[in-house]
Amino acid sequence: MIKTIITFIIVFGILVVIHEFGHYYFAKRAGILVREFSIGMGPKLLSFHRGSTTYTLRILPLGGYVRMAGIADDEDEDLKPGMPMSLILDEHNKVIKINTSKKTTLYNGIPIEYLDSDLQKDLWISGYENGNEDEIKKYDVDHDALIIEKDGTEIQIAPEDVQFQSATLWNRILTNFAGPMNNFLLAIVAFILLAFMQGGVATNLNQIGTVQENSVAQKAGLKPDDKIVSVAGKKTTNWTELTTAISAQPNKKIALEVVRNDKTQKIMITPEASKNDSTKTGKIGITVKLNRSFVNKITYGFTQSWAVVSSIIAVLIGMFTKGVSLNDFGGPVAIYAVTSNAASYGLTSVISLLAFLSINLGIVNLLPIPALDGGKLVLNIIEGIRGKPISPEKEGMITLIGFAFLMILMILVTWNDIQRYFF
Repeated sequence: MIKTIITFIIVFGILVVIHEFGHYYFAKRAGILVREFSIGMGPKLLSFHRGSTTYTLRILPLGGYVRMAGIADDEDEDLKPGMPMSLILDEHNKVIKINTSKKTTLYNGIPIEYLDSDLQKDLWISGYENGNEDEIKKYDVDHDALIIEKDGTEIQIAPEDVQFQSATLWNRILTNFAGPMNNFLLAIVAFILLAFMQGGVATNLNQIGTVQENSVAQKAGLKPDDKIVSVAGKKTTNWTELTTAISAQPNKKIALEVVRNDKTQKIMITPEASKNDSTKTGKIGITVKLNRSFVNKITYGFTQSWAVVSSIIAVLIGMFTKGVSLNDFGGPVAIYAVTSNAASYGLTSVISLLAFLSINLGIVNLLPIPALDGGKLVLNIIEGIRGKPISPEKEGMITLIGFAFLMILMILVTWNDIQRYFF
């Protein structure tokens, strides 16, 4: 249980951090202010401010986000006339910190009753200082001033010149695409690491790589590098045909035609029965031949990633052509369940799962659904065709609808996963 929880936290954390770091890096590169980099959702557990970004850890392991200045879902603190707050000024009497939170006290802060502000263009804030309603005080605000939100999170204000829409269209496209791109890169690296850990890449040859100690194969006299060209009279030209033929013969004495040192011989063997989901399959204790070349280990990261991408796309096409079921989806609960299974098989299984989930996350995020990266890219493409962006109001409404759809889907999928895996 503890092992599964730790593995889940590590796998989930890596997926989220790598995905969000893609958005973070390209936003910074484009001059877009990243106000917050969050791992998890919901109430804040802890936070710290470095440079121009606040880094937070939140309680719900349902994802994460990079909060960029000026995008539709980046709302400034709801400042209303009459709201009490306190200000910290620098030596030039410019505001460098605005506190709207009751959870935080700014010592030496100037208490004001808020009236109005412009924290995007002209950078000022006004109010009654120390309760004196006879005089409205107006303060200049520093370009990099901080605002403490109601929950105590300290973030930088978002002047117009560092907002998302101020970046070029190409830089915005790169920023939106960077999260999924990082997921694909993570999968490639994970599969390369897996190839090195396994000592090579599995071939599809009908040739034995290793023979397990005290196995049926060892007792029958099979050796590494033997080629099994026929099983029970059925020709086998590759590993898939070989294992399929052996699996179909549990507890049955069969003849193997084996080529060793260019000589063919017959070996009689009785595959051991292995129960798998109430079905018995035969196994003899051999592993596939590995290609141990350095180049092959490197290229495996790309070929295996493409194989997973192709299979996931085929599944998605099948979902929409044959009908969609909640069982076709999996949320955090499903990830936890498969992580538990992978953890029981060891590190290589966990890395393989990480690679698969990373590709899955990348592809899902590229779906043209509002609030996902794919939906944002569609809006970028429409802007490029029109020559001007969609109005912030329309974009905000589209994003809100997409977010609501995703939240409803997540609730349904999570409840379905709980029923599937725990009841």
